[in-house]
Formats: sequence, C-alpha cells, structure tokens
Amino acid sequence: MSYEQVRVRIAPSPSGYLHVGTARMAIANYLFARHSNGKFLIRIEDTDIERSDIKHTEYILNGLKWLGIEPDEEIIYQSQRTDLYKKYAQHILDAGYGYRCFCSPENLEVDREEAKESKSSMNYNRRCLKLSVKEIQSKLDNNEKFAIRLKIPEGATSFYDMIGGTFTRQNQDIEDFIIARSDGSATYNMAVVIDDHDMKISHVIRGNDHITNTFKQIHIYKALNFNLPEFWHLPLILRPDKRKVSKRLGDKGVVEYKQEGILPEAMFNFLSLLGWSPKTDQEIFTVEELITIFEPSYFNKSNAVFNEEKLLSFNKAHINMKSDHDLAVEIAPMLVEAGYTTKYWLETRWEYLRTVVGLLKERVKKLSDFVSMSNYFFSDEFVYDQDADKEYFNIQTAGLLESLTNKFESLERFDHQTIATALSEVAEENKVKKAVLIHPTRLAVSGVPGGPGLYDLLEVLSQRVVVERMRKAVNYIKTK
Repeated sequence: MSYEQVRVRIAPSPSGYLHVGTARMAIANYLFARHSNGKFLIRIEDTDIERSDIKHTEYILNGLKWLGIEPDEEIIYQSQRTDLYKKYAQHILDAGYGYRCFCSPENLEVDREEAKESKSSMNYNRRCLKLSVKEIQSKLDNNEKFAIRLKIPEGATSFYDMIGGTFTRQNQDIEDFIIARSDGSATYNMAVVIDDHDMKISHVIRGNDHITNTFKQIHIYKALNFNLPEFWHLPLILRPDKRKVSKRLGDKGVVEYKQEGILPEAMFNFLSLLGWSPKTDQEIFTVEELITIFEPSYFNKSNAVFNEEKLLSFNKAHINMKSDHDLAVEIAPMLVEAGYTTKYWLETRWEYLRTVVGLLKERVKKLSDFVSMSNYFFSDEFVYDQDADKEYFNIQTAGLLESLTNKFESLERFDHQTIATALSEVAEENKVKKAVLIHPTRLAVSGVPGGPGLYDLLEVLSQRVVVERMRKAVNYIKTK
C-alpha cells in the first residue's frame, strides 16, 4: 500500500483509567510515527454515553502526557461526529450494501436460544433481508424502529497483517452485523472505519484481540469504497496469571504507578519492550534511542507478561541515569507532602537535599523510596527499629557510643576521612571490631539498621546533629 505520510492513532474509550495495555499501544503508535516522521493522533471513542465520563478522558490524556505522548493534531471526539456517521450509514443503505433490520432485542434473543438448542449458527438469520419492498414500507409507515445491518457477501475475506502475516476468514462466519442502531447512532466498527478514513490513518496498530473487528471493518471499507489502511495486531499484555490486563480485574492504571514513584521514562521504556525486542542485549533506552531503533518487524507474535519486579528494575536504572538535581526537583514536593519539611526549608537548603538524594540514589527502586528512606535526614523525631534496638543497644555499646561521641565532638574537621579515623581509633582503644561501633552508631543517628555508607551519612547530617543524636541514644540506652 502506498501512503503520503504515516498517520497513526490511539483511540481509548473514556470508561475508566488509562491502563498499561492502552498505554503500551499508544507507545507503539507513537514510536512508529516519530521513527517515520509521521503524525500521531488521539481519538476519544466516547459514543457510549452510559460508560463514558469526562473525568476519565482527563485521566487518560494526563496519563499519556505524563508519558510524554501528545497528539500532533487536534483531538477527535466521536460524540461530536454523529451526523457524519449517519450520513455514511445512509449511503451504505442507499447503495444496497446494507438493509433495515426491524427485529426487536427480544426476537433476536429467541433466535439465539433456538440456534443454541439446534446447535446451528448463532449468526443473524437474515430475516429482515428477506422482507419485500411492500413489507418494509408497511413497517416504515407504522413508524417501526429499525437498525441498519451490513450485508456480507459470499466468499472469503483476507488481509495481510504486519505481525501475524495473512489472515483469512470465510464470510459465512461473519454475520450481517449492525452498523447503525435504531436511534441512528453508529456502532463501534462503523464509527472506527469512518474516523480512520476521515483522519487519513495509514496504519491501524492495535491489539490482536481486534482481529475479529478487522474482518468486519474491511467490509465497511469496501462498502464505502475507502482505501484500506495497513493493519498491525500487536500481542497483548497479560497478567502473571495469563489473563489479559484489565481494569475490571483491578489492575493498576498508569497514574497509580506514577503516584507510587515510577518515572515516566522507565514506564515508557518498560512498556515499549513488552512484545517487542530491539534484537540486542540492551534493555535500558531513552525515548530518543527507542525512536531511532524502532522497527515493526521486531514485534513478537506471542503475548507478553507484565512483571512489576521487572518494571522496578527498569525504574531503578532510570533513576540512576538522572542527575541528583533533577531527582531533587521530583522528590521535593513528595517530602513536603509527607510532612517531613517545608517548601521554604528545602529551597534554602537545596544543596543539602541534592546531597541526600545522591546518598540514597543507589538504594532506591521508586521515587517514593526516597521518602520512606529519608525521614531521619529532616527530623530527629524517629523511633529506633525494634529488632536493631535489641541487638545493638546495650550497656557495653552505651559506653562505646559515649566515647565515640566525645571523639566526634572534638574533631576540628568533620568529613569522611576524619570520621573514619576517629571511629577506628575508638575501636582500637577499646579493643573491639569497628562493626561493634558502626551498627549502634548508625541506629543512634538514623533509627534504622541499614542505609548509605555510615561515614558519608554522618558527614551529611553534620557534626552538631550527629553529636546530639548520639548523646540522646546513650541516654536512652542507660534509662531503658
């Protein structure tokens, strides 16, 4: 197929949040558009009045924007295009490719039950196609409501898919489906074809669960004499239990991952590699790198499993790729929200925050980890870890901590080297291993048994704070 420009789209339904499957499909379309110097578009399929909600539209658009995905042209809303759908439905009817169906839902249900009992085809039995002109006119004169069905021809339907190759289906297995409801509104397949044609979509890239829809839509394209786009049906994203990722099953939306501290670059990178491989051992990519290397032939045919632990490893890698300053910008509002400090305090001690970020950077997997691991950098109102308290705080360590505190207080310079030397000297003087001092000292100044290197930690906290916290710990041990 020839086309002037690559034009692709993502077409979410605003009936819920932006889940990872929709986000991954948006990423695939976006990467192909950018790689091909084409256009990426967004269409909101909001014709289902009962399920569509403007707040869900905002969630979806905000989620895509967080991922760095924005449309190149104005967003299309299906709810604003009903007249266009009606025009084309009437065209199909007038051209003889469709016919009026006066069957009520009750009649159709009876037909389905009878077909089930007789183990015959569940497809529509074409009752209304057999009506005479006189019978049709009589029903119209009586103002009977009707839908419009597409008349499927005999033979077979085939199309070539970039991922799965050639698909073929016998037309007898495709029923005369409804393209316009009795209220005049277009059904999903009808609206999609008209919109994709009107938006000049060159490639329809979507999940392989749409293959059945593609067969139906091809017949609409032909009935309207529209050129067919190219079709790519990508493998789906599955849960670890191998069921399709779904908001109905309670799977998290993209915004929830954002709130948990996942970086947009990491989510973009992770989702881009679900069902697609760059044919190298490299896994961590920037968006720009992915745009450069994107090739549709690299998609797999098999479905991919969404593994949160893998996502966290991607997130950790992208956190390490960011500068301490950029991370501090992200983390500052989170610290304020957690009640650790104030915006003013951080603004006047920005270098301190950047240093704290640098200390914790290698240990975190999510941005939220910076918050959960950093309370003691901003407050001495912490409780000692219970298990560590039992193990490291005793009368012997109280005396050792007191000696080390006095040593620290006497230092003229308080940095990594002088701190390390002072601790070694106290350990040697008391004939104990350095670990006997290191563990209770860490607990005394932070309340927790683990964290960044002790000497760096003490230097960042400052001599005054360290001495105060260690004296507090000594008093606590002596009085407990």
